[in-house]
Amino acid sequence: MAEELSTKWETPLTSEQNPHIKRGRYSHLTQTDKDVLSRIVEGRACTSGKELADANIDWLRIYRGTSPLLLKPKSTWEVSKILGYCHNRNLAVVPQGGNTSLAGGSVPMFDEVIISLKLMDKIISFNNLSGALVCEAGCTLQSLMDFLDAEGYTMPYRIGPKDTCQIGGNMSTNCGGMHVVRYGSRHAAILGLEVVLADGSILDLVTTMKKDNTGYHLKHLFLGAEGTLGIITKVSLECPVKSPSQHMLFIGVPSFQDVLKIFKKAKYDLGEILSAFEVFDETVMKLINKNLKLPNPLSGESPYYMIIATAGSNRRHDDEKMNAFLSQLEKEGAIQNGFKESRAEAMKMLWSYRENIGVAVKRAGFAYKYDVTVPHDKYVQILTEVKTQFSHLSSCIAGFGHFAEGGLHVNLVTFRTHPSFSKLIESFLFRRVKDVGGSISSEVGIGVQRRDSLHYSKPINAINLMKKMKTLLDRKSILNPYKLLPSNLDGQELLSKL
Repeated sequence: MAEELSTKWETPLTSEQNPHIKRGRYSHLTQTDKDVLSRIVEGRACTSGKELADANIDWLRIYRGTSPLLLKPKSTWEVSKILGYCHNRNLAVVPQGGNTSLAGGSVPMFDEVIISLKLMDKIISFNNLSGALVCEAGCTLQSLMDFLDAEGYTMPYRIGPKDTCQIGGNMSTNCGGMHVVRYGSRHAAILGLEVVLADGSILDLVTTMKKDNTGYHLKHLFLGAEGTLGIITKVSLECPVKSPSQHMLFIGVPSFQDVLKIFKKAKYDLGEILSAFEVFDETVMKLINKNLKLPNPLSGESPYYMIIATAGSNRRHDDEKMNAFLSQLEKEGAIQNGFKESRAEAMKMLWSYRENIGVAVKRAGFAYKYDVTVPHDKYVQILTEVKTQFSHLSSCIAGFGHFAEGGLHVNLVTFRTHPSFSKLIESFLFRRVKDVGGSISSEVGIGVQRRDSLHYSKPINAINLMKKMKTLLDRKSILNPYKLLPSNLDGQELLSKL
């Protein structure tokens, strides 16, 4: 029943949901524009049908635009020609990767031209000595993981929608994933980028060298910019060697105090091999059991569940450390039950519990999703406050996240939408997150959903500096307008007020 309701949900236009946001003073697409742009991509343009409709709506089916044109370039040159033309004609555009954004950042607000990077999916080079990978922005995360695995290397991060999300979009939102505790954020792995700017000029910052201290580190400017400063077309990453020794603990924990205790102990006892520390609550486990048909791998229920993963170079050494760690947790009564796993296929199956939580939540009904970062000791406090405040509006409130970095995903499910629900939860959650010194977005970005809430995480002078950067690199504000920057009431009005 929940799945049926979710599937039948008719998404209203984003512009109707946000009447205070007015269409910018952009040109309207003419038939001549369509003809010129279609010739650039040699027939890889879409002006009607399901493919265009799907590109106009996000994965959660919350945001929907009215773009009349989808372009699918296959080269940086084509992206450059498209942007050059759109810049001259004052046509707004929205870059799109795998369209897995949870904040409305990858779909049109109005009638922006959609530029899909999905056909730019070539791996350009790989250095099996340095681990430097250069690829086009449309490569999916899974395709890169498969390629690197065959080379004896691995991607330095992992996120749920790895089959569909694209590396360019990953960089544009600076999403973190499940191994930040080991490998750091996107900023830590990035070596270089190729970016097409608003006027069509190509900024080639691709390098395979880790150390390059020649002036400003411009590549980092485009991480987290969500396509508002330029369209990423190529990515250069430093990839770590695949660890020959990998282990995982799947455990049930009786209290949040035990979660904190185990986390601290893991940092001390597992230190150099700790690669992931994920937490989800009993509500999430029930959703997994019901909507994904995956049974609880443990013999009994627990308030909290944890996946602790390690990656090292000495299997015997790591195995002994994990056994000792698990034994000590059992002796101290910090866990109710749990087990260690080191078989590749079995670990892949266990990872599916964590990676598909988003799907399990979506199948429960209409889902409002938020990802925030909070201090570790405030994790459950914030989640409990949300449950207390909004349980009457939601059929299910689930919490999970990348606990090592303080990442908390708050998901609220309802069988019907509430006109002011998102505003209610955002004003409450974001204010509380600010109170405890956290961030309103840990990895999915700002998009259209949180642009007017950016002040909860950034001081006004920082926001003003971001606006100035936008003016410098995109003076007509044609790149992904209405996203990221607050008070962008009509797309270009923001820039004229600086």
